[in-house]
Formats: sequence, structure tokens, C-alpha cells
Amino acid sequence: MEKSSSSASAAASNSTAFSFISKGWREVRNSADADLQLMKDRANSFKNLAASFDREIENLIQSAAPTFSVPAIRQSSEIDFMKKLQPKILEFRRVYSAPEISRKVMEKWGPRAKLGINLSRIRSAIVAELDETHEEDMYGITEFNKFRKGRRLGFTEEGSLGDWEPIRALKTRLREFDKKNYSVEIFGGFKNSEFVEKVKSSLKAICKEPQESKEVPPLDLPELLAYLVRQSGPFLDQLGVRRDICDKIVESLCSKRKNQLVLRSLAEGEPPTADSDKINDELDLRIASVLQSTGHCYEGGFWTDFTKHDISDGKRHVAIVTTASLPWMTGTAVNPLFRAVYLAKSAKQKVTLLVPWLCRSDQELVYPSSLTFSSPEEQENYIRNWVEERTGFKADFKISFYPGKFSKERRSIIPAGDTSQFISSKDADICILEEPEHLNWYHHGKRWTDKFNHVVGIVHTNYLEYIKREKNGALQAFLVKHINNWVSRAYCHKVLRLSGATQDLPKSVICNVHGVNPKFLKIGEKVVEERELGQQAFSKGAYFLGKMVWAKGYRELIDLLAKNKNDLEGFKLDVYGNGEDANEVQSTAKRLNLNLNFLKGRDHADDFLHGYKVFINPSVSDVLCTATAEALAMGKFVICADHPSNEFFSSFPNCLAYKTSEDFVAKVKEALTKEPQPLTPEQMYSLSWEAATQRFVEYSELDRVSNNEHDPAKVRPNGNIIAKSFSMPKLSEMLDGGLAFAHYCLTGNEFLRLCTGAIPGTRDYDKQHCKDLHLVPPQVENPIYGW
Repeated sequence: MEKSSSSASAAASNSTAFSFISKGWREVRNSADADLQLMKDRANSFKNLAASFDREIENLIQSAAPTFSVPAIRQSSEIDFMKKLQPKILEFRRVYSAPEISRKVMEKWGPRAKLGINLSRIRSAIVAELDETHEEDMYGITEFNKFRKGRRLGFTEEGSLGDWEPIRALKTRLREFDKKNYSVEIFGGFKNSEFVEKVKSSLKAICKEPQESKEVPPLDLPELLAYLVRQSGPFLDQLGVRRDICDKIVESLCSKRKNQLVLRSLAEGEPPTADSDKINDELDLRIASVLQSTGHCYEGGFWTDFTKHDISDGKRHVAIVTTASLPWMTGTAVNPLFRAVYLAKSAKQKVTLLVPWLCRSDQELVYPSSLTFSSPEEQENYIRNWVEERTGFKADFKISFYPGKFSKERRSIIPAGDTSQFISSKDADICILEEPEHLNWYHHGKRWTDKFNHVVGIVHTNYLEYIKREKNGALQAFLVKHINNWVSRAYCHKVLRLSGATQDLPKSVICNVHGVNPKFLKIGEKVVEERELGQQAFSKGAYFLGKMVWAKGYRELIDLLAKNKNDLEGFKLDVYGNGEDANEVQSTAKRLNLNLNFLKGRDHADDFLHGYKVFINPSVSDVLCTATAEALAMGKFVICADHPSNEFFSSFPNCLAYKTSEDFVAKVKEALTKEPQPLTPEQMYSLSWEAATQRFVEYSELDRVSNNEHDPAKVRPNGNIIAKSFSMPKLSEMLDGGLAFAHYCLTGNEFLRLCTGAIPGTRDYDKQHCKDLHLVPPQVENPIYGW
């Protein structure tokens, strides 16, 4: 009985325990399910938030790509915004794509990372409560513990979030986001827009990327040698190697390029021509294209001086420097004066004429009729009155003076001191050196091409022809030839030769840039009117006019008349002139019994000379005889030698050129028996100073400089432009600078100056010059060995 009651109470206790355990487990399971559902909801919320963030980023990127023309300021601000946003996106990707993202998320958003229920205390209470436990009961509790452990283990695996689908999807999304090219994705919408094209072109212009570097083959050895020979032309000329020989060497080295030119001409339907000019242009283009393909850009040479005149008033300043001045009636005094007047007449530039000032003792030796001036202002008034009387208008130009000394041996004026300092720096723009070799023989001062932007030399005199007539003339002519090459190359950008009778100087071209006094053209117009009215325009025969020195054609004249005295029997010639050789010339003519009538020198525009019909000029020492041009302008016959100095006049019908002494006799007889043809308006214009000024502006490249144009560009066959001057190495400039520096050093030594024939004391101006021109006395140095 007692045993049955004990069993009943034990069963009741077991039932109560299981009831209690089941109830507790249901509460725990419900709580765990609620927690698990909460975590799933929060994870889904995070997933939706990430998807929403992705959509916002894509919308923002798409909105940044303009489908219409957007102002440059707005585009710039959008690009800046995207640049600022990109680091934040990268930071977001770095943080949320890390492996510990699940743990961080669950620690922050989940109430528990792992739900485990420890039932050991419950079991201990149950065991303590049951002193006698049946084996079956213990089996039941053991099975429950297995069940409990399995549930806890299973739940822990489910709740471990390591392979949870939302987290795996988020990680996959972030990995894809990491693999994308952000720059392409963000700026992809800009690739076809006009804005990007402009940005690309601007960047290319800034970076100066070499174009067509892959299309330009490198220079071969013959091309390099040809370029070296051509650049060394002035140096070879100093050694006596003629320019035509250098051209032939370059042409032979560029035979391949010559064949290409011929084929190109045939393809274009033109005659197959490949002259030296085209070959040189192609060589320039070839060198420039190769250098440009490498990105090379020439910035200046060792001797280059970039501190030059800056145009502030919008007008160019032209300084004309010459070696003589009125009242000395010589070509280098008259022609530069007319050039200054007609350049100033155009009002396109300001003009300054710089002429030498002689002390009174030298004035008495040079100026005719013992005419002297006590001040530069007095001589300036004389010059202005003389030119205004002949041109008929008043020109607005400035006249300045520099110190000079007269050399009796050379019969010329030598500058004293640095002539360039008498042109102010503000007016140092364009310089015209009349007789550049003469001005620079003993020039010891600033280099003209350093001070001025553009320097043009005009060769007036054939010094080699004069020197050959002197003692040891051949040796002197050889030395002077190379000195002329030296100084012309060192101090000029361009050299104009009035005719082919002059020395072939570096950087030179042949062009007559002289005109005649307008007064002679008016005389020619008057002669035409008289002939139209049936009046006799010419009542006298033949005459010759010129300075009476042997080199001015008097030797040739006496030889021709003496040789053909019988053929020209009865022919009488009037000779007008004064000069150092007057007595010797007249005595020689008298000794040979020549029919020459020597008269005092006159101005060619003198009324007494208008009646002569024939002007004879046998001189071959002149570069371009001004008297010949004046006689043609007055409508007269001109008999002259067939010589390069007269090439400009050969196109006029009244110019009768002879080649032999017999031909001279025939031309004289023809002129005496016929009447000159009236000049056409075109022929008269070609003799005028207006036409001469136009030719000068063209051939001196003054128009290009005045229009602020730089070195010309070369155009390739495909249309691309290559600027030669900025991509080619300026070997010639380096050579010019070296020559100028060497010349400066040599002319600074007084001993060397005296050895080469300089007037003593001409390295600096003297006290009398300082007094007359109001100059500061130069610093005293060693007169013999000082530099």
C-alpha cells in the first residue's frame, strides 16, 4: 500500500516536472522565434537599404551625363562634385565589403548573436528533487537532453549568419561594385559630348603632344650631312668655298628627295622641276617634321638676347643709319634721306635718320664750297630745306647725329664710338644699315641684332672693285671680302644688294630699292610735253657727269675714247665733275689729244644740263649709278656698259648697253642720230621713290615684321602645318653670335684697330664731339692695349 502510494506520488511529481519543463520550453522557443524573426526583418531592411543606396548612386551617375549642351561652368561644378563623391564611395565599399560585415551588423542591430539555453540548473533542481529515480525516467531525461542539445546546436547553426542568404547577396553586390571601373562608369556619359572633345583638345594643346611621331621616319645620314653643309655655308664661304658648290653638294646628298619631288610634280600634272630652292624647302620641312615628332621646341640660343623693343604705341619705329650726310652730294647721303622721307610719308611707322656729325676741320675737307656748320641743328635745317625743295612736301621724321671722322686714305667717314647708342631703347625696333660693312668694320659696341628686332643692310658700294685698283689690291680685296662677310652676317638679319655687281654677302638678295629725285621725273614730263607740241627738246649732244676720281669711270672713258679716236672723229664730249684726281685726269686726256671738254661739277637737275640728249657712263665700279637713273627719268639716251650694275636699266628702251669697244662706237652713233622714246607711266613709276619704297618693304620683309608675323610655317602635303623656326635648331644663330663676339673682342684692342687701317681714336668719340653733340666724355682707358 505504502509502495503504491509512493509510486503514485512519484508519478505525480514526474508529471508536474514535465509539465513545468514543457511550459518553460514553449516560452523559450516562442521567445527565440520572436528574436529570430526580428533579426530577419532587420537584415531584410538593411538589404533594402543597400539596394536603395545602389539605385540612388546609379540615378546620380546618370543625371551627371548631360544629354544637351550644358554651360561650361555647370559641367565643371558637376565634375568637381563627382570627384568629391568618389572617395566616399570607395570608403563605403571598403568598410561594408570586409569579411567581418556580418558580425558587425549583428552586433549593432541584433539583440543576440547566438541563442543558447543552459538547462543544467533546471536539471540539477529536478535531480535533487527526485531522490529515487526510475531507470525509465532517467532514460527519458537523457533523451530530452539530447533533444535539447540538438535543438540548441541546430539553432546555433541557423543563427550563425555566416552563410545567410541576405548577407551573401550583400557581399556579392559589394564585390561586383568593387570590380567596376568608377572613372568609366561615372564619366561614361560624357564621352560623346562636345564638352569632352573641347577638354581633350585643350589638354593636347597644353601638353604639346608630338603629332604623327609614328609616321615620320628618322633622318638618314645623307640628310644630316646635307643639313650640316647648308648650315655651314657661311663658314665655308669664309674659307673660299662658293655658295653654288655648297648647293651642288646639298643637291647630290638629297638625290632621293629630288626624285620624290620629280614624281610629285608629275603626279600633279606639272613639269618635272626640282630646283635648289625646292630641295632646300623640302630639307627644311623634313628636319622640322622629324624634330616636331620628337616634341622638340627651340627656345633660343646661347648668344640670343630677348630684351628687345616692345611696341607700346601701336607703331613701328624705323632707324636709318648711314655713312654720309648733305651737303656732301654722294649716294649714301642722298638716297637714305629720300628713303626716310618716303617711309615717313606712309605714316605707318615712325622714322629716325641717323647721320654722321663731323668736326669743323673735317667739314672743310668733305663739304663743297667750304660750307660748314657750327651746330647739328644748323645742318639739320639745311638737310630739311634741301629735301623739301625737291619733294614738294614736308615729311615728319627725326634727324639725329652720331660722331664721325673723315679718312683721307679711304675717302670716307668712319664712325667713332658705339653708333647704336644714339638710337634710344624705346625706338630700337627696326634698323636699316646703309652700307652695313662700312658701318661695322670697326664697330665696337652693342650688337645691332640684339638691340633691334629686325636689321636690314643695304649695300651701296662695290668696295672690292675700288680696292683692286690700289697697291697690293688683290691681297687687300681678299681680306676685305671675308671681313665684309663676317660683319654682315654677324650684324644683319637681311641684306639687300642693289645689283649683282656687289659682293655676294650672306643673307642677301638683289633688288634695286633706290628711286630718283621727283624733280627729274618732272623734267621728263616736261620733255614729253615739248615733243608733243613739236618743239625740240634736246639741243646738245653727249655729256658725262660724276666725281672726278679714276674709279668713277674716268679710266674706262679715256680708254674707250683713245682706242676709238678715229672711229669717233668729230665726236665731242662735255665732262662735269670735281674730285681728287681732277688734275691727273685732265692731263691724261690732254696728252692723248682726246676731244673732252672739262667743266665744273653741277647738280644733275641744273637747267643747263636739260638740253643734252645723250648721257655716257662707262663706269663698272658703281653698284647702281644714280646719275644713270636720273638721265633715264629726264628722257635722255643712256650709253652704259653691259654690266650687272646696269641690269635694272636694261629694260628701258632708251638704255643702250654695249659689250665691246666697237659696240660702244655703234651705240654712240645710234644715239646721236635718233630721238629717245617717251617713257610710259609704268616706266616712270618704276623709277620713282614710291616704287622703290614698295620694293624695299617687300624684299626687306618689313611688311611681315610690321604685321607682327613670325617665322613662316611650312605646310606638309597632308595639310599639317610645321613651324620651321620654332622646331629647327638655330646653328646659324649660334655662329652669328660667335662671330659678333669675336669681332667685338678684336675691335676693342686699339693696336689691332690701327693695324687694320682704323683712324686713331675712333673706338670712342673725342672731346670735340662731346662738345658739339653735348655728350658725356667716354671713360679713359689704355689707348693701345685696353679692351
